[in-house]
Amino acid sequence: QVQLVESGGGLVQAGGSLRLSCAASGRTFSSNSMGWFRQTPGKEREFVAAVTWSGFTTFYADSVKGRFTISRDNAKNTAYLQMNSLKPEDTAVYYCALKTRGGSYNYHPAYDYWGQGTQVTVSS
Repeated sequence: QVQLVESGGGLVQAGGSLRLSCAASGRTFSSNSMGWFRQTPGKEREFVAAVTWSGFTTFYADSVKGRFTISRDNAKNTAYLQMNSLKPEDTAVYYCALKTRGGSYNYHPAYDYWGQGTQVTVSS
């Protein structure tokens, strides 16, 4: 079984930065892709970014491209989301997820394990 625990969320002013971390337990972390999604009340869970098992290939939503960077450290079983130039519309609960099977990286049902989420609030 895999457990994912996010941290690093908080309140930040527009234009600021935050770094989210996702610590994973279990042996499957280093051999599987990781993703970050976000959700606001009443809306569908939205893809933010994903990284393949090696860390060499990354994917981003157009809305965050150039501002967010996803990375991972397999030795530490941890994935990261560096968020720069934050905007009020980035406000959401952010979730990390582990993908162990096929399916599109930006499709949340393709992910098998999810963290509990961490709140990010960007004030204007």
